[in-house]
This record gives sequence, structure tokens and C-alpha cells, in this order.
Amino acid sequence: MKETELKRKLITMNIRPDMYSLNGGLPNEKFCLSEVNGKWEVYYSERGNKTGLKKFDNEDDACDYFYDMVYKTSKSMGLI
Repeated sequence: MKETELKRKLITMNIRPDMYSLNGGLPNEKFCLSEVNGKWEVYYSERGNKTGLKKFDNEDDACDYFYDMVYKTSKSMGLI
């Protein structure tokens, strides 16, 4: 899936927007998706660190992984 579809899916599934950032960076305690030099990164940002960093060669794989990670975490926390 592409980033635009990912955004729609997150909204449709009522994933709390304060749990994630699709703009990368290092926001505190958020799941992040970022494009860096043509590669895609998915990680959890905490205290200025990228925890659990995964790198992908394409947007589709990164967005699929990001969605699965955020969805499973939200579900396990009873947020959805």
C-alpha cells in the first residue's frame, strides 16, 4: 500500500493519531514512517532514538509493515 492509502486505513480503523507520525523525525513515543534518501524507515521514536528500526527498499513494504505494527499494538493495548 502507498502512504495515502495507509493514512486512510489508519483513520478508518480509528488508530489514535497521537500514536504515530508519517513525517518521520523523532517525536517522543510515536511509531514513525520516514523516507530517507529513497529508502523507507519504520521505527518507534522514544527520547530521541529510533527503536526497532526497519529499513525497506520500497514504500509498499514499509507501509504494510507500519500498518501491521501500529494495528497490532493498538489492539493489544485495547485501544481499538
